[in-house]
Amino acid sequence: MSRARVGVLISGRGSNMAALVEAAKAPDYPGEIALVLANVPEAGGLAFAAANNIAVETVDHRRFTERANFDAELDACLRRHRIEFVCLAGFMRLLTAGFVEAWRDRMVNIHPSLLPAYPGLDTHKRALADGVKIAGCTVHYVRAKMDTGPAIAQAAVPVLPDDSEQSLAARVLAAEHKLYPHALRLALGAAPAAQAAPGVLFNPPL
Repeated sequence: MSRARVGVLISGRGSNMAALVEAAKAPDYPGEIALVLANVPEAGGLAFAAANNIAVETVDHRRFTERANFDAELDACLRRHRIEFVCLAGFMRLLTAGFVEAWRDRMVNIHPSLLPAYPGLDTHKRALADGVKIAGCTVHYVRAKMDTGPAIAQAAVPVLPDDSEQSLAARVLAAEHKLYPHALRLALGAAPAAQAAPGVLFNPPL
């Protein structure tokens, strides 16, 4: 079976990247993690990727004064490695509209809330302040506006009465590690987002 070459962009420890790597070891998985690319040379996830015989690259964003030039170097690196599909996994940089459009329907992100609720940062703090009973995570196609784009899959997580930001974050992260491989499998076998019915969500067994 022909498998898509997937590149994963990280900025830190890359726990969601590691979950994708482990899932992709299954012979029937539709993608192979062919590259892990970080914008921080010290990103902990690079060592995990290298230990799993995955190509690693670094494009340090601090070397660039213009976002467009940084994105151009990212794009060149992805194409050098013949990447066909991109996963953002804790990649803490906003991407330019040009880069996003170049990878339209071939780039996904995971976010720690049930989008469209709580886009951006401090998702768990905001959810707890609002007193919500259900939190969760979303994998979605990337669009130029942050945390928008058609959702591929979501997983719901209960908010417990004694939850702190840290305990809720840990529970959501555990769900992310199951959701992301499931959603990537769907994305690699699905029609482009432009052809998908918006709002059709999937909840994997957690």
